Amino acid sequence: MTDHSVIDYTDKVALFWHNYQKTLEKRKISERVQLWYARYVETYLKYYDSIRLRSHTPDHLASYFKRIGQQPGLEGWRFLQIIDALQLLFCHHVKSRCCDDFDWAYWKTTARSLDLDHPTLAREVAAADDPNLLVPTGNSLLTSFYQHFPDLYRRYVITIRLRGMAIRTEQTYGEWIARFLAFHHWTSVESLDADAVSRYLEYLAVQRNVSASTQNLALNALVFLFREIEGKNIDGMEGFVRARPKRKLPTVLSVVEVKSLLDEMSDKPRLMTSLLYGTGMRLMECMRLRVMDLDFAYQQITIRDGKGGKDRVVPLPNSLISQIKNQLDEVKEIHDQDLTGGFGLVYLPHALARKYPNAGRELRWQYLFPATRLSTDRRSGLTRRHHLHESVLQKAVKRAATQVKINKRVTCHTFRHSFATHLLENGYDIRTVQELLGHSNVATTEIYTHVLQRGGKGVRSPVDLLAP
Repeated sequence: MTDHSVIDYTDKVALFWHNYQKTLEKRKISERVQLWYARYVETYLKYYDSIRLRSHTPDHLASYFKRIGQQPGLEGWRFLQIIDALQLLFCHHVKSRCCDDFDWAYWKTTARSLDLDHPTLAREVAAADDPNLLVPTGNSLLTSFYQHFPDLYRRYVITIRLRGMAIRTEQTYGEWIARFLAFHHWTSVESLDADAVSRYLEYLAVQRNVSASTQNLALNALVFLFREIEGKNIDGMEGFVRARPKRKLPTVLSVVEVKSLLDEMSDKPRLMTSLLYGTGMRLMECMRLRVMDLDFAYQQITIRDGKGGKDRVVPLPNSLISQIKNQLDEVKEIHDQDLTGGFGLVYLPHALARKYPNAGRELRWQYLFPATRLSTDRRSGLTRRHHLHESVLQKAVKRAATQVKINKRVTCHTFRHSFATHLLENGYDIRTVQELLGHSNVATTEIYTHVLQRGGKGVRSPVDLLAP
């Protein structure tokens, strides 16, 4: 960091780098990393060589980050370092308006890419006869399961996929089976019986103090293990008493709270959150939206392969059309740049890439909210642009809720609850709300009727009668 002999610095430039080094030292950046930070800043300054540093705008930073995100070999941690180096430059060294006007937190979160075991990619198949396809990646519980019982793990994955069960279910059941086997010191399943299951469930309830829903989830996973994989009903399996789950009311925001929260968010997170609230879609349904899912003529959005593998249609909010069209323009610009660079590929589900080899480069298949950088799949070697990681929106919602001081527990799913509740408050039929939410049973939707009677069952508190 202290050696700038590679460039003929003037005294003013030398002072600039000296002060930047002091900034890095104050932020406790290690000496080894300081050199890289200086190189990142130097590369950025060369890219905008003709523009004075204090004249840079948030658009300059966003354009630069989009450009470097097209480097196929750029790792997430390095992308994060580049963003951090420039944040220190503008916020602690130059102290320009870019510091407050640019959404640093959003860009830092987007440095995270989809892991190989992410639900979007976990079931990607490169070759049907590849024995490594079923090997877990990144999940320590599933990895331990595979290492101790590779044949059992393969049979588990094959069985659950033949039944068309969701990837989240596959991962969760696998983790509970791994915990069960680890609890019994990785004893083979053949030597375990109903008593072993009972002792594990007792351990969860008494020592781990898990909730009723967690107990039932663990039991479902073990029932699947013995019945569907091992093909046997162990004695007493039918006699297990399932814990009674508690009825919990959903957290709902008022219209005023929703507006204040949205006003606190930056452009892209605000648009995504507005879609959650305006359509009732789930978090991953929003993240996986593709260009072709938008229908401006009928003013609707098609949610494909939602929970339970079901498709449904939700309204496209009229107030968001202009913002969505701007987002589509950005998607097209990014996609055109990727194609120019020899990339432009996107992940296609259900082996569609084999059926339609060129579809992955078509604009209609691109994600509405693409990742800010390209990713290279370690299994297939393909370089593609996935959708944003869901943590981008989760953290943005959490930051906004903290800023506006909403004391309720606010998550991305809270906007789905608010969507349903506000529709019922406005007089919409519960069957209509059921279809928009994609619920199989109207009883699930009825939980939102709790707010239709103000003040708890519509009762006026007797203490209010004491008021003069």
